Amino acid sequence: MAKNENRQFLGLKCSRCGKQIRPTIKNKKNTPDKLEIKKYCPNCKSVVVFKETKLGK
Repeated sequence: MAKNENRQFLGLKCSRCGKQIRPTIKNKKNTPDKLEIKKYCPNCKSVVVFKETKLGK
């Protein structure tokens, strides 16, 4: 199988508490801008905006 060069691993960081959760993959070609997604944060116990960060290992 061919390796897809457009896929990029990244993490999502809560804008309220700063906890980095939800490792995910995005397509760099289709979405070149940074992601901002509303998700549920279990630490804040509410729906907040998560922003794209580099995936820490």
